[in-house]
Amino acid sequence: MKVYISVDMEGITGLPDYTYVSSNEKNYERGRRIMTQEANFVIQAAFDHGAREVLVNDSHSKMNNLLIEEIHPDAALITGDVKPFSMVQGLDESMDAVILVGYHARAGQKGVMAHSMTWGARNMYINDVPIGELGFNAYVAGFYGVPVVLVAGDDCVGEEAKALIPGIHTAVVKETISRSAVKSLTPKKAGVLLRERTLDALKDVSNIKPLIPPERPTLKIEFTNYGEAEWANLMPGTRIEPGTCIVTYEAKDILEAYKSMLVMTELAMRTSFC
Repeated sequence: MKVYISVDMEGITGLPDYTYVSSNEKNYERGRRIMTQEANFVIQAAFDHGAREVLVNDSHSKMNNLLIEEIHPDAALITGDVKPFSMVQGLDESMDAVILVGYHARAGQKGVMAHSMTWGARNMYINDVPIGELGFNAYVAGFYGVPVVLVAGDDCVGEEAKALIPGIHTAVVKETISRSAVKSLTPKKAGVLLRERTLDALKDVSNIKPLIPPERPTLKIEFTNYGEAEWANLMPGTRIEPGTCIVTYEAKDILEAYKSMLVMTELAMRTSFC
């Protein structure tokens, strides 16, 4: 078995706000240590289950958060920015299962630090179905015929995962009080839960179907202001829907839609506040 693990940060145990996930903030170093420890719990469980290869992709912000000197020595780590497929870089049809660790709810929804890729995206859609990072990444996995078997994070992303992927396993390490407050397990207790849930999910892999994307998906991104939509619309092939901040792109497949989403959101971030 080959296992792919994408590790985000906002859904990691005990992290309640942006002071833990922004590299220039006071709690960031604490956050990345807990993030690395959490990844290791899942990696070890995958190897204990019998995985012959575990590939880990650092999937938060500049994607250089995980401490490689502390990562399980038998795992391989993809780290750094820029990556053509961002949070799912390195994922392909050779994998048997995908695990998403430290994930959060999509933009506009209840959940700790909920967002979709950037602060500028209010909503994302594939063929009018609202999705966030979880959904988009699961669609890419589904393109390769690989199921997402486990999502770890807060209670809100757990519910989002269950609504998208029948039979998926979840590991809820913290409960949402507000966007920046949580009731959390301790890291040690979360480690026990993550190990149990990882083993359960990998044993159940044959019963969880991949999230198959539409063949020619329509990507829509609703931005928070029209200036962001104008920047995103600079990408050839896009259009702004009249009277809205929604930019639409007709993609040939989900891989093209994913790359297009990355380009559009990065362009949108260039909008000035002035």
